[in-house]
Amino acid sequence: MGAFLLKLEAVAQQTIHRTRLVLPLLCSELYCLRQTLMAEHLEAAPLKAQPAAAAKEDAGNKVRGSKDWGLKKWEEAEPQAKRLKNSGEEEEHSRKLPKRKIVLLMAYSGKGYHGMQSGCIPENHGEDMKKMSFQRCARTDKGVSAAGQIVSLKVWLIDNILEKINSHLPSHIRILGLKRVTGSFNSKNRCDARTYFYMLPTSAFAHKDHDIQDERYRLSPETLEKVNQLLASYKGTHNFHNFTSQKGPKEPSARHYIMETHCEAPFMREGMEFAVIKVKGQSFMMHQIRKMIGLMIAVMKGYVPESVMERSWGEEKVDIPKAPGLGLVLERVHSEQYNRRFGNDGLHEPLDWVEEEVKMTVFKEQYIYPTIIKTETEEHSMTNWLNTLPNHNFDAGSLEAKADAKDSKATGSLKGSNGGGDD
Repeated sequence: MGAFLLKLEAVAQQTIHRTRLVLPLLCSELYCLRQTLMAEHLEAAPLKAQPAAAAKEDAGNKVRGSKDWGLKKWEEAEPQAKRLKNSGEEEEHSRKLPKRKIVLLMAYSGKGYHGMQSGCIPENHGEDMKKMSFQRCARTDKGVSAAGQIVSLKVWLIDNILEKINSHLPSHIRILGLKRVTGSFNSKNRCDARTYFYMLPTSAFAHKDHDIQDERYRLSPETLEKVNQLLASYKGTHNFHNFTSQKGPKEPSARHYIMETHCEAPFMREGMEFAVIKVKGQSFMMHQIRKMIGLMIAVMKGYVPESVMERSWGEEKVDIPKAPGLGLVLERVHSEQYNRRFGNDGLHEPLDWVEEEVKMTVFKEQYIYPTIIKTETEEHSMTNWLNTLPNHNFDAGSLEAKADAKDSKATGSLKGSNGGGDD
């Protein structure tokens, strides 16, 4: 068993190196746990003797009855196991664990990954995800992190399942919690709202003509009030077709409802002042939040008048800059309607994740915040992006608008992208 787990760990590490995808890595580990359980089942239930031809075919392989051989022959062995005599011990061996619908609470640092998108998933589920009923709540784009991502799927509830999954994942990808849900639960459709936050150096708010432009800048109460005034204008229902490359101005699906958005008080980290912007909405289109942040910053820097924000909700094309993905984090998903209907029915737990709150906070402090701060300090992603703002004329036809369309097309071609998830 020890050698088998070492082999799984090696495969997991190769998967990380080859794909750099969060979702495929999770699916791979769930598949490995399924195979481990199959092997343990076969070890306990001996198989019938194989024909001579099969013995010849397996010449040179490991001894019959070993787990490697058993895994290879699982599909053949399962029907035979069901035909064992109806004794108490044999019946226990042949009993198959039922699959249960669950939700997993995930956290991950997104740097170096392509986001919560389907890619290299288990081969036997590659063409039909219904086999595991897998659904993520929100798609996070390249480089975007999460402290409270939710996925729903069917699994065998083996002992210590969370510990076993996490033992094969890198420390910056964790499963923080698990809860049983109704058989028809779908994490995307049962989500009422999503809360993201965007962490950035406050120098992004410094006016280009009047303020210090580097890490010496400090956000004043008056400037913070102005930032929140601009962010408040996003609240309500607007046509956000200019905030994504996927929608036209007349498409009803371009209209989205923003419940809350505000900037919190600044704080110091590694000698630099940062702030966190919270955004809560029913749903978001690709790049929508990053463009909402980008447009607000462009106004604060003095590159464009405040009136462009209202103009951006009209049918006219507006070239809106897209803020870097580094600071964007999916913080929480909300399932309030589900909780009201099923959370207190005596069979299911509410999806409030109160007990996991400390784990989420610790993960952000250990992996998400330090990654954002370290990357910003070393690579200056926000500073470099700010230097591109003079190139925008906030009309159609900019190089970035064309790049957005190309990026959207490439992302949409990834398997399982569902063609229009969240940031």
